[in-house]
Amino acid sequence: MSESGFSDRLRKSLTCHNTNKPDFRELNLGSGSPISPLQVGPTISTSSSSSGSLSGRTGNGLHVASSADLSVDSSPTLSATSPPINVLPTGNICPSGRVLKTGMMANRSSKPDVLSLGTGNYGHGSIMRGGSGSSRETPVSNSKRLSVVDPEDLKKLGNQEYKKGHFREALSFYDRAIALSPANAAYHCNRAAALMCLKRLTEAVKECDEAIKLDSAYVRAHHRLGSLLVSLGQVENARKHLYFKEYQPDPNEAQKLQLVENHLNKCIYSRRVQDWADLLRETDATISSGVDACPQLFACKAEALLKLHRLDDADLVLSIVPKFDASSGPSCSQVIFFGMQSEAYILFVRAQIDMSLGRFENAVVSVEKAGRIDPTNVEVAVLLQNIRSLCRSRTRGNDLFKLERFTEACSAYEEGLKFDPANSILYCNRAACWFKLGQFERSLDDCNQALLIHPNYTKALLRRAATYIKLERWAESVRGYEVLRRELPDNKDIAESLFHAQVALKKSRGEEVYNLKFGGEVELINNLEQFKAAVASTGASVVLFKTTSDIQCKQISPFLDTLCTRYPSINFLKVDIEESPTIASVENVRTVPAIKIYKKGNRMKEMVCPSREVLESSVRHYSF
Repeated sequence: MSESGFSDRLRKSLTCHNTNKPDFRELNLGSGSPISPLQVGPTISTSSSSSGSLSGRTGNGLHVASSADLSVDSSPTLSATSPPINVLPTGNICPSGRVLKTGMMANRSSKPDVLSLGTGNYGHGSIMRGGSGSSRETPVSNSKRLSVVDPEDLKKLGNQEYKKGHFREALSFYDRAIALSPANAAYHCNRAAALMCLKRLTEAVKECDEAIKLDSAYVRAHHRLGSLLVSLGQVENARKHLYFKEYQPDPNEAQKLQLVENHLNKCIYSRRVQDWADLLRETDATISSGVDACPQLFACKAEALLKLHRLDDADLVLSIVPKFDASSGPSCSQVIFFGMQSEAYILFVRAQIDMSLGRFENAVVSVEKAGRIDPTNVEVAVLLQNIRSLCRSRTRGNDLFKLERFTEACSAYEEGLKFDPANSILYCNRAACWFKLGQFERSLDDCNQALLIHPNYTKALLRRAATYIKLERWAESVRGYEVLRRELPDNKDIAESLFHAQVALKKSRGEEVYNLKFGGEVELINNLEQFKAAVASTGASVVLFKTTSDIQCKQISPFLDTLCTRYPSINFLKVDIEESPTIASVENVRTVPAIKIYKKGNRMKEMVCPSREVLESSVRHYSF
């Protein structure tokens, strides 16, 4: 092999590109080895895309990590100053006589280097046949893996698993390597890479910090930590590590950092001017740009949704905030978000949402904790004072309502609204007071205001529907109860209120409403005369024709009981065709279960073995 070919091959074996891959050992070819084939000159040039996992200098001027670790995807460019010499054709220097892949050489100064060639002994250690320098790795059985006690071999096995995407297995090998050699920065950095892929970011940050603590000039650990901090939204901290000393980050990481910074600046501006719609757009854009693990950013989105009166959405977003321990390491301590400590901001938003949903005790706990974390923040202090004042007004209003002093209770709730003008709970409570005082228009206004803030507020929907009845606005009342029935389909009180509102609406339109009664249980029909009378009654009748032994009949029969509660304006009947064959004959029923719908004695629709969805859709069509 020519000297130039060997040099090219050596450079390729040391090349790496991606900061999210584990690191590998650097091949030490310093002149101190008596059999080193290449003398390294005093200078080494590094490309801007290098991961920079080299630190310190050897006696020959070669930059190496203190752990002698080098990533597979970056390498310095070696500049040889010594005259060309002959090199041996195969094999690598290794302390134990084993053939290792180029670029995977462990640096062990305790044993002389041994070149693996031939079949005999050479110096110290064994000489192994077949040292071709091939990069193909010999498979290792599970039993042999368990018996490995050399940390470098464990790291190598971990790297193999990592490349396959087996991150848990890789983590196990790195853990064993660290247990044997806890002061090796590369092992901690590799462990961080596996943890990142497993989305265990708090632990990944700790491992990067530990690697930097062990080797403060370890560029790859800095770059890996910087990438982590970008996904956590910590732009300033990320920049310090990505641009560590003179080393440049990967261009994609640099571009991502700039994009994230631009979006975060827009978030800050939108929140300052209280443009909540724009803040929502910018938080979504920031998350999409790569900040998908930042708890504060999800809290920011929840705050924007809250201010836009999308209270349920805000509560949902806050419930899925990514978990991250802000005290995980020195790189994440004292992070400021919107002018307050990051953890305090999350609690600040949580307190607002709890207060808006009526979880007042939880709101007090959250804001008091935020105050302890960031005692000098003005926003937190103001919110704490407002929540305490609102809770006092609410408690006083509730006590007065129980004493039936409704006018004074109205005043107490109104006082509480001064501290939170967008609190749907207090509007709904005041609406109840107006209702009791017979001031239905004012009650309706407060119900509408509460629903403007919280559109799915069940208690306000119920109160408004009841108020519509008092105002004899039957159509609005029916629509209100129908909304509630969709939300709570099995609630009998709502079903009965809807029934009476529907009857009143029919009366107001001059329609025939005699003999209408509210639902109840499904009626069992035993003879033809009873059947004819039932289906001839006012309104629609739904009849299930069944047998006792049929499995499908047993499955659909209980569902008819459920529909009876949901649609109280319809008569629900059951006919056992084995016990009443005359009815089956007159109605031409040959297959069960069969469903037939009648209106004033006329058959309107029939179905055989319908699904629950089809059956309910048909029943809904014939209800009023």
